[in-house]
Amino acid sequence: MKNPQVKIYNTLSGKKDALKPLSGQKINLFVCGPTVYDFSHLGHARSYVIFDCFAKYLKSMGYHVFYLQNITDIDDKIIARAKEKGVGIKDLADAFTNEYFKDMKALGVTSVKKYAKATDHIKEVISQVERLIDKKYAYTLEEDGIYFDIAKFKDYGKLSGRTALQAEDSMSRIDYSKNKRNRGDFCLWKFSIQDEPSWTAPFGAGRPGWHIEDTAITEKYFGAQYDVHGGGRDIMFPHHEAEITQMESISGKKPLARYWMHTGFLTIDGQKMSKSLGNFVLINDFLKRYPAMLLRFWVAKNLWHTPMDYSETAIIEAKISLEKIEEFLRKLKTLKTAKSAKPADLKKALKRAKEEFYINLADDFNTPKAFAALFEFIKEINKLMENGLLGKKEARDMYKFFEEINKIFGIIDFEKIKNSNIPQEVLDLVKVREGHRKSTQWNKADEVRKEIEKYGYSVDDTQDGPVVKKIH
Repeated sequence: MKNPQVKIYNTLSGKKDALKPLSGQKINLFVCGPTVYDFSHLGHARSYVIFDCFAKYLKSMGYHVFYLQNITDIDDKIIARAKEKGVGIKDLADAFTNEYFKDMKALGVTSVKKYAKATDHIKEVISQVERLIDKKYAYTLEEDGIYFDIAKFKDYGKLSGRTALQAEDSMSRIDYSKNKRNRGDFCLWKFSIQDEPSWTAPFGAGRPGWHIEDTAITEKYFGAQYDVHGGGRDIMFPHHEAEITQMESISGKKPLARYWMHTGFLTIDGQKMSKSLGNFVLINDFLKRYPAMLLRFWVAKNLWHTPMDYSETAIIEAKISLEKIEEFLRKLKTLKTAKSAKPADLKKALKRAKEEFYINLADDFNTPKAFAALFEFIKEINKLMENGLLGKKEARDMYKFFEEINKIFGIIDFEKIKNSNIPQEVLDLVKVREGHRKSTQWNKADEVRKEIEKYGYSVDDTQDGPVVKKIH
């Protein structure tokens, strides 16, 4: 199958655009990382899991992906939290950076090639501030800092379509100053204050503003322009708008990034999940109750740029769906039928399933449609297995397809499947029970269910057929 043209919804253009990298098959991808002053929550997990899956998908399509992510380890929030806890600013940032890495490892986020700390790129920040001063885009406020004059950049607001803050925006607090020329001017460099981290610079000792950390990092690794910039919708304005303003002012090249991908909000009871509102679930707390693969599947089965609402019901529904996939793979793995009744038709069915799956991923990374096609395929093949029409060779090919899918999404525990082969006696009893259910002999079906439980297995009845699970 020839790889379909990848299209992605681009916030900058407001439509789905064909993905055409600046340099052949190489894609430079930058995603805004965490500000390390606290533990990460599921709202963060959604973005990081989606971009991990997207990077792995691009790799499966033959692209060479350099995935870069920053770590904001100097910021107002970090300073305030360290003072509140009575600990060193660097100690706090380092501790929460390590916690973030633990969360990413636990979630199976493995596609990031480089994590770049802001404090390791002060030289690059200073260089950018100097150039903005030289080009007359920046001005100095005594005993405050150096600010960007947004009146000098005519394209300010082209990403978000606005120039003013709204309630859902994320804002760095060092940008509030009554002496600014324009209300939307943002801080590039904050002059040193007693007991705060400070670096020597030609224009005065101090520390970076939030926005310029990112462009300093991306310019170092990617240059003035690159392919894809990702992040949460909440930091589109003013953070991403400021990144564009800074880098395009320095380089004179447009656009900074050709494609801007913004993940939708994760809500709880309709409200955005955030630390400021106190309505969040930490990643490590979630993983104490559920496996990481379930979280990845729950995230992946929703369209990446639409809102998602968190609830226990949503997680349980995702768990049931994931168990259908696992049960299907167990059946394929333990299939006893030697030959398929119609191998040519089965080959076509697998080819069709693959095409539908990858065509949907190519169309705006539409995971809901891709997984819907997958479940239709499972339903179709389950019926054939029930009637003894599927053989081992075709079952192996189908199993390999799911292994291929798992390299992108990381949602299936194949070791568990390999080590939990359901005895043939149980499978035979499940078939007998289904026969009783279809003929509405409910008492007999219930008796067979009890027999199955004696072997240490339970049966869940779903619209796609019975799901057999080991009783723990």
